[in-house]
Amino acid sequence: MEEADLEELCRNFFDSDLHLSLLEAVEKDLTSGASSSYLASSSGGFSAAKDALLDRLNTPESRRSVINWLFAASAKLPKRQYQQQPLSQQQQQSLTPVGEAAHIGRAQANWEKRICKSLNTMCSDLGLPLARRRTEKDFNALVSKWNELSVIEKDVSSIRPVYASKDFLEVLVAVRCPNALPEMTDTRWGLIHAPLRCKTIDQLRLDYHDLAISLSQTGVDDECLPDGDVEREKLTVKVLESGSAPLAQELAKRGVPLSYRGRLWSLIFDVSVTGHAEQYLQGLKQAVLDHDLLVDALIFKDVKLTAANNDMYFVFEDYLHMILLMFSRDPAIVGVYRRCCATAPKAYLNGRVGDESAAVAYPPSGVIPFHGFALLLCPLCFLYPDPKELYLVFRELYTRHFYKLHVISSEPDSILGLCALFESLLQTQEPELFHHLRSEGIQPLRIAFRWMMLAFSGLLLPEQVLLLWDRIVAYDSLTILPLFAVGVFSFRKHNLLQTKSFSAAEAVLSDLTTLSVGPILQLTLFARYND
Repeated sequence: MEEADLEELCRNFFDSDLHLSLLEAVEKDLTSGASSSYLASSSGGFSAAKDALLDRLNTPESRRSVINWLFAASAKLPKRQYQQQPLSQQQQQSLTPVGEAAHIGRAQANWEKRICKSLNTMCSDLGLPLARRRTEKDFNALVSKWNELSVIEKDVSSIRPVYASKDFLEVLVAVRCPNALPEMTDTRWGLIHAPLRCKTIDQLRLDYHDLAISLSQTGVDDECLPDGDVEREKLTVKVLESGSAPLAQELAKRGVPLSYRGRLWSLIFDVSVTGHAEQYLQGLKQAVLDHDLLVDALIFKDVKLTAANNDMYFVFEDYLHMILLMFSRDPAIVGVYRRCCATAPKAYLNGRVGDESAAVAYPPSGVIPFHGFALLLCPLCFLYPDPKELYLVFRELYTRHFYKLHVISSEPDSILGLCALFESLLQTQEPELFHHLRSEGIQPLRIAFRWMMLAFSGLLLPEQVLLLWDRIVAYDSLTILPLFAVGVFSFRKHNLLQTKSFSAAEAVLSDLTTLSVGPILQLTLFARYND
């Protein structure tokens, strides 16, 4: 671990609920166990505080809390690549060239400018401000309907999404590295030409060896048993009783039993609804009540267009409005931009445009919702009836993983890397299918991109989405998404080979609700489908 990582961990620790809890516990121990005359001296007070803290950390519960916090916090640090052995000539050619990072940064900066321009144009065309203080009438109406926000009559007919998956894909397709040699991109017959390193299927088999067909998987083998996989449920209970986040993450690699998934994910993410967390969430709610943002209309529009029209998720419409409105006000989320080459959109206070001292992130979270953004929250509504815990888990899932799905970065599990991996795997695993589609002018990524950008939410049945997300949480990576996308193409290969147009291929892959995640992942990695 590098010095910068340690500094980041220290900053995060001082802002954490764990730090506040330890301070409160030490203060309580001091006031109950030490004399006031002894604490009055600075040396005595420091010594007593040190001893009280060490005593507190020596308890099994505190040690476990610290380990779980470190486990969760370190997962958010930038993943650094260390090269242990010299590379072969072929491997050297697959490396990202020097200067690509700057090129990726420029592409992301241009994309951010485009988003901001679209948002500002909408403000000008509709005569709406980016933010305004709510009137007393609006404030009272929002307070009275906080738990049923879907009944609020808000005219969003003139609001249009800032961008959708098709817009973002075109930006990624245009990414080129000026330093790339011709031989580094000549073998890329798909849409993505950025010379990123992609893992081979053999390397992925090693990474995901726990998905082997010989090992039992939740969502696969338990469906064959009359009472489900009783032994796996017993093991899950033991892991939950241990309170160990590393053990919980290891267990999730083969899927999590439905009735325990919410508790296990909370353990992995080190999420608990403490008094400090409740105060923080109350502050976010108050921020929503006090000010109306243009982003609020985008959220209402997105929920209406996606989740509210979805047979599986429409019942959660009130939750979606509540959580996403609070999410847009959360300044803690802006921290994800420190881990990539992105920057949060800016607004200027009191019209002082260009004055950096008056610049603030807009919205406070730094996230401009795209078309379908609400679907990233929907499956979690099945797991957490408490909106406080739902919010905290969604925030963890987003700041660990989902932000990478709409940021241009050279990380292997960013959306650009996932697209390159998808095309690479489809070419090597299904060459006949890939070249048939290409010969008919059909680019598979134009179909699969939306799947990956939404992490398959709204496309698969909710229980299958959660089984797929089990692996994202367990392996701490999004590379399972292109793996599954390739598996879907392989599964529908026979019908796809008959298609002659993009619309026909799209129709073949329009309904994914009959698919099961476990078998397709296993067959993609460890076997080949029979035609």
